[in-house]
Parts: sequence; C-alpha cells; structure tokens
Amino acid sequence: MIYHRGNSFPFHLLGLGWDENSGNIRDLGEAKSLDTITAIQTIRDGDTIVSVGGNFELGFFSPSSSKNRYLGIWYKKIATGTVVWVANGDAPLKDTLGVLKFDSQGILVLLNSTDSIIWSSNSSQPAKNPMAQLLDTGNLVMRDGSDSSDPEKFLWQSFDHPGNTFLPGMKFGKDLVTGLDKYLLSWRSADDPSPGDYTNRLDPNGFPQLFLRKGSVIQFRSGPWNGLRFSGMPNLKPNSIYTFEFVLNQKEIYYQFELINSSVVTRMVLSPNGIIQRFAWIERTQDWSLYLTAQMDNCDRYALCGAYGSCNINNSPACGCLKGFEPKFPEEWVVADWSNGCVRKTQLDCGNGEGFRKYSGVKLPDTQQSWFNESMNLKECEMVCLKNCNCTAYANTDIRGDGSGCLLWFGELIDIREYTENGQDLYVKMAASDIDTKSSSNEKRQVRIIIPILLVVVVLLSIFLFFHVSKKRKLKREEIVRLNTERDHCISEKERDDWRKLGEVRGCENGDNHKFPVGMRVLAVDDDTTCLMLLDALLQKCQYQAVLLERSNT
Repeated sequence: MIYHRGNSFPFHLLGLGWDENSGNIRDLGEAKSLDTITAIQTIRDGDTIVSVGGNFELGFFSPSSSKNRYLGIWYKKIATGTVVWVANGDAPLKDTLGVLKFDSQGILVLLNSTDSIIWSSNSSQPAKNPMAQLLDTGNLVMRDGSDSSDPEKFLWQSFDHPGNTFLPGMKFGKDLVTGLDKYLLSWRSADDPSPGDYTNRLDPNGFPQLFLRKGSVIQFRSGPWNGLRFSGMPNLKPNSIYTFEFVLNQKEIYYQFELINSSVVTRMVLSPNGIIQRFAWIERTQDWSLYLTAQMDNCDRYALCGAYGSCNINNSPACGCLKGFEPKFPEEWVVADWSNGCVRKTQLDCGNGEGFRKYSGVKLPDTQQSWFNESMNLKECEMVCLKNCNCTAYANTDIRGDGSGCLLWFGELIDIREYTENGQDLYVKMAASDIDTKSSSNEKRQVRIIIPILLVVVVLLSIFLFFHVSKKRKLKREEIVRLNTERDHCISEKERDDWRKLGEVRGCENGDNHKFPVGMRVLAVDDDTTCLMLLDALLQKCQYQAVLLERSNT
C-alpha cells in the first residue's frame, strides 16, 4: 500500500531511520547487506536483506503508527516505503523479538518471542542446504543451495503466495497439478495488512475468468480471455509500459504481465475497499500515479441487470432486456430493481426452427456454466448449440483475426454489458417465432420500398416503348420503295428448294403491301424465274407470287 503522505516516513523499522536530508533509509544498526539467508543465518528485527540490484528489501516493519511488527518486502529505491508482500499479515508480532530462520527440516520459519512459529514457508520438499534469496523482481525464493537459479527448482517462492499486490513476473492463476491457487487478498485497511474482505482470483470452472469477491459474494467479473484481453476489461490494451498474456493448458492457468522497460516501476493492487488498480511510479513527482482501474463504472457491478439483462452506461436507466425478452417482474424494474432480470417472450421449443440473434460489442456472459473447444470454428459452434436443447448461446473463444474456437453457454445468460469499443459478438438462441417475426418484418419493410420503385420503372418503360414504336412506324411509312435490280441473281430450281428450307414464305395476293427490312436478301418467285434479290427499301407493291425471307442478315 501507499504509506507516504507529506514529509514523514510512514512506517518504521527497528534499526532503520529516515534521513530527511537524503530522503533515504539510513542504517542505524547491524543490518545485513547480502541478498540471501543461509541455513546458519537469521534475520532479526532490525536486519534486512536487499536484492542484488537494490530494487527490493526484506525486513521487519510497522505500518504508520501501529505498534505491530510484520515481516515484509518493500521497494528499496522508493522513498514512500511501499510494501508489496507481507508474511505474517494475520499474525502480527507484538514486539521486536521476531526472528526469521531455517528450521531443522530446511523450512523457513518466523518465530515470536516465545519461539513459537507464527509463519512458515511450509515447503513439502526437504533441502540439504537450504537458502533463501530476495530477487530483483521482489520475489523471495527458497531453494537447495546446490541447485541452480532455475525457477522450476524453487522449493518455495513468495510469488506463489501474493498478498494485495501483483508484480511483474508473477503468475496470477492456478496450478492444475498441485492445486496451488495464486490470488490477491486485500488488506484490512491502508495501515493494517491483516486479511481484508476482498479477494481477486481466477476461477477455472467453465471457461476461466477472474472474480472479485467480498467474502463469498461476487462483486466484479473480468469475463473470459478472448485472445486479446479479458472480455470485461476493454481498457486492457497493448501499451509501451508492459506486455501481458494469458496461458491455459493442462498444467496451469494464469495471467501474467512483464515490463517492456525495466526502469519502469508499476504494480497492481487490490485496495481495502475492493478496487483493482494499477499504479506507476513517477520519479519527477516522487509519487504513485493511477494508471488503470479494472472497474470502470456502475455497469461493472456483477449481474446488475439480472439474467438476460444488458447494461449500457450511456442509457437511462442503464439496464434493459435483450431483444425477445421482457422484465420478469415489471413492477420491480419501475423502481430500478433489476436483480431478477428478464424472461423470454417466447419459450424455446427444441428442434422446431430455433435460430440465433447476434449481439455485437458486448461483454460475454458469466462462463461458469459454459463449455469450450478451442479447435472448432464459429459455424461448427452454431451447429453444436443448435442441436443441444440446453444450449442458450455461443461465441468464439478467440477473436483475433477471423475468430476461432467455440464457447457454449447452458442456462441463463448473466452479467452482460455493452461497450462502445473492444466488445465482442454473442449469438443468443431464440424461438422460431421471434426469428420469423424479425424476418417477416424485414420482408414487409423491403416490399413497401420495392413495389413503388417497380411501378415507376414499369410506367417509364411503357412510355419509352410507346414512343419508340410510334416513331419507328412513322419512319417506315415515310420510306421510299426501290428494288435494287442490279444485284438480282437468278438461281436453279435445286438452289431454290434449299433456300425455301431456310426461310419463311409469305404470300402476296390482291396487291397487298408487304414490308421487309432494308438490306434483307429475299427469294422472289414469278412465273418464269426464281431470283435472289437484295431489297433496299420496304416493298410497297407486290411484284411476285411469293417471297421467301432469309433469317440471317448478309
């Protein structure tokens, strides 16, 4: 926590004092300068060990005006004396007679004035030559002195047992092999590191997500990891200060962040009043600056709008039912009590044409009662949900690129909220009538738009055709008939028979006028000859007994 306010040093260390001139802790006693504790060494109240780079220090301290003594780790180079880890928060020493040492089994223990153990590393692995070392990351590790610094060989480490502070390099989550749960626990108050009311831990049930609880009651939910961030933390974005990742495999599930620039000092803290905050140290002002808060507004209160309700902080009231749903108890919604949520207007009838309605830009519902498969695609996911009568919704597990993976919900959808950015798509199963109603409404709307357009087009085409035909007839009547006899070509009877098969015979009797297209080659037959002629104009006077039209222009 942040202790420094004004010019006074907020916590005191026996054997250590505050130098007002230099702004640093000055050594008043016989403090140890090494970063390790061996099997034959002890740390007494007034002794400290410092990490090799001088970033962190371990020793005994008292918060503010408290007389209780605690064993802890704090930033060495930061004048505010910010503590990041406390060993005996639930069992404070009442005097300055505490001792940190290894017992005969190679376990690190903290003894009080009566030599009773009030804290221990509780390592299950014995060590022949135990050694504890404070690393420059702020991690106190215990290993067998003969082993290397390989983290896999650590017998115990403080990073596996965080308090209220999440530091770079920590794994925040659960070891599925050993069952070790690494979570944040708030302090009772800013000056009391005893266990507080709030915990922030990763829940492995269904598709993993983070829960902030007060006691056993959920206060805030991060939403599941979607490949880029937690679904309910849209402000968690790539930045120039740190990188972050989420790991999910058969052995462990954890969230972790690492510094991009090692000179930056940042930490995440669970405050005594249950707020998850990230701070960055500003050297110029010699103070911590609030960088990010997990809970953004009232819509982050867990299940504020109840089942099938959705929260939008830009609306008034903020809560509303999903489309196709209505308040379960309308009279409660009138007085802004949304806790009982919403119910379907039309109940699902499994196998009778159900479909899905897409919601975009949302925080995914609580995934405690969910199932996931990271190798499936979205279409396969839809089919599985459609065939399962208990499935109520589906989504991608990973939204990177075109999306991948399948996440299915069973039961009520709880704790949905809408975002203006960085939300994702959710597909909610709906009754056939709800889907059809929407489709029919769209179709009617389209018909109302299309019919007037078609009527206008038909009228315009009719007008165009009328004038076009009228003009063409007028032009034909004005054409002059002229038979181009220079290009007449008489053919044999056999050729005449061939031509007759190609064309259409039109009679010419009683002086009826016949009209033929200009340039059309025709076969004209009189009493004596059969000739192939080219007409330059329309025939207005019948000169032959029969005329055979050729179908292709030449």
